[in-house]
Amino acid sequence: MHQLSFFPSRTMALYVGRLFLLRTFAILFALVLILQTLDLLGESGKILAVAGNGDSEVWRYVGLRVPQIIETFLPFSVLLGTILTLATLNQNSEVIAMKAAGMSAHQVLAPLFLAAFLVAGISFAFNERIVARSNAALGAWQKVQYAQIPQDTGVRSNIWVRAGDDLINAGTVETGGPVVKLGNVRIYERTAGVLSSILSADSARAVDGGWEFTNAKRFMRRSGTSTDLGTVIAAKGVAPDQFTLAQVDGDDLPFLQLRSAIAELESAGRPVDALKGVLWHKISGPLSAILMPLLGAVAAFGLARSGKLFVRAILGMALGFAYFVADNFALAMGDLGAYSPFLAAWGPFILFALIGEMILIRTEE
Repeated sequence: MHQLSFFPSRTMALYVGRLFLLRTFAILFALVLILQTLDLLGESGKILAVAGNGDSEVWRYVGLRVPQIIETFLPFSVLLGTILTLATLNQNSEVIAMKAAGMSAHQVLAPLFLAAFLVAGISFAFNERIVARSNAALGAWQKVQYAQIPQDTGVRSNIWVRAGDDLINAGTVETGGPVVKLGNVRIYERTAGVLSSILSADSARAVDGGWEFTNAKRFMRRSGTSTDLGTVIAAKGVAPDQFTLAQVDGDDLPFLQLRSAIAELESAGRPVDALKGVLWHKISGPLSAILMPLLGAVAAFGLARSGKLFVRAILGMALGFAYFVADNFALAMGDLGAYSPFLAAWGPFILFALIGEMILIRTEE
């Protein structure tokens, strides 16, 4: 019956799970304290260099930065907490006692999986409710070099839109009035990817059938001549939404808001594969906590019973850090378009889950 039960002993499950959670959050607290102190040493000078900034702005920075550090290093803390817990159990011969009682390797790790799933749920909720807002607020503050953030006037600057083979650049986009207005507009008209002419205008406004360009000029690349066109209708089929949709940073939005933003961008013809990868990673990232007991299990179950506990702990850490490297690499490839969004977000998770399970099965044998 013990072999058929995932948790053969409730007391043992609570004992192992409590050890794991205490060590994980103790390590997280120490990492956050050290890293925030080091980060503040570099940033406090920039914050206080702005006229009017004082201690309150420094503490505001700490309040916005700490959630980012927690999000980044919580998986590392779970990995180190797993290895420390399993190494302690192994050193005290508690793993041997569990195995002697008829428990399999999966049953020994079961409390860690359950606790890691709890940590993953906490991490997801924390990222959605706190980290996304901190990313947006800190990003906006850093763009103005820790000065006072100006109020949003509804004016966007330097917006690029692709219309077929042509590229459109608007120096300013005004969204406050009844119609969208563009300022300092240029259309780079291309044929088979080669620039043929440039249509420029002082301003443009959305009208039925396209955009009305004022004081328009067309420069012909081959002849090097420029022609005054006056008021013309151009950029037909280009919707105002393509200019008014702001650049979306996936890290600044919760899951549901990011999914809605992706749908809007996709309907406007914007590339969204990189954002889809970020969207999926909002789930696979917190779930990586569940992998850590599997990857760190080598610290408790060595393939060779040589007693080299330190070496096995190093191997567990190497597996865990290899996962984080692969995860960041896959996200980078997703941003470049080399990986599909699903592969960028879930590929490393699935790969290392199979590697960890293979190691555990070999250990059982």
